[in-house]
Amino acid sequence: MSQRHSYAVGTGLFIVLGFAALAYLATQTTSVANTHQGASYSVQARFANIGQLKERAPVKIAGVRVGQVSAIVLDPKQEVADVTLSIDQDYSHIPDDSVATIFTSGLLGDQYVGIQYGSSKKDLADGGTLARTKPAQQLEEMLGKFFGAGGVADNLGGSYTVKARFSNVGALSVGAPVKMAGVAIGSVAAVHADPVKLDAEVELSIDKKYDQIPDDSAAAVFTSGLIGTQYVAIQPGGSPEFLKNGDEMVLTQSAMQLEDLIGKFLVNGSPSEKKDAANESPAGKQ
Repeated sequence: MSQRHSYAVGTGLFIVLGFAALAYLATQTTSVANTHQGASYSVQARFANIGQLKERAPVKIAGVRVGQVSAIVLDPKQEVADVTLSIDQDYSHIPDDSVATIFTSGLLGDQYVGIQYGSSKKDLADGGTLARTKPAQQLEEMLGKFFGAGGVADNLGGSYTVKARFSNVGALSVGAPVKMAGVAIGSVAAVHADPVKLDAEVELSIDKKYDQIPDDSAAAVFTSGLIGTQYVAIQPGGSPEFLKNGDEMVLTQSAMQLEDLIGKFLVNGSPSEKKDAANESPAGKQ
């Protein structure tokens, strides 16, 4: 009985220590540990996507905690989240053009708001707004970068929308990058089939700072690498008129399917085979 009793005590102690360790880790990796002390002031930041950001999440500058998230509210008129940041009064000289970004601690850690200083001589005041923000990085975008598609452009100054029609969009999906000269300038906002024209209508959300794209430019669906994700590439035209919000791009090139490439190769043959056939003389056919 004494041996069984000792086993029971040891098992119970092991379970208690296990729960204690879990409780400690929880306070170190969640907002439970992010208590706020001292005087503070509040600033606002708006994000298109906050991911798993929670109230009491840390606010950091250069990796050092300077405050916490005090409130998160969805704007009922727009598809954005209003986040209130409570910052310690000791850090009252943050430039008003600084950038607020949502980061993740490690691979599977909690998310927090990181502030990167701007160059303005004017400081953020109590009740001020951080106009420049970057949303939480989504896993899909990270995988897209891994396969070579690259991330979408940071929409810091607003965007405008243009449309393009394709006979085939392949595996193009919402959120895919829109690129010009290989640089991301926007993202795909919507993809849907037209039941009347029997093609695909794609809406492209382009950053407003790229507002001088000629209206005769062409849009093409390309693939990053051999098996990467697809994106829309804009090839500028020569028109003096520029694309405006709501315009439709007339010149488009649909996605090239792997089956089409293989079919062309099998039908036309490789370049070396064509060269050998052209160089072969009638005298050699004996």
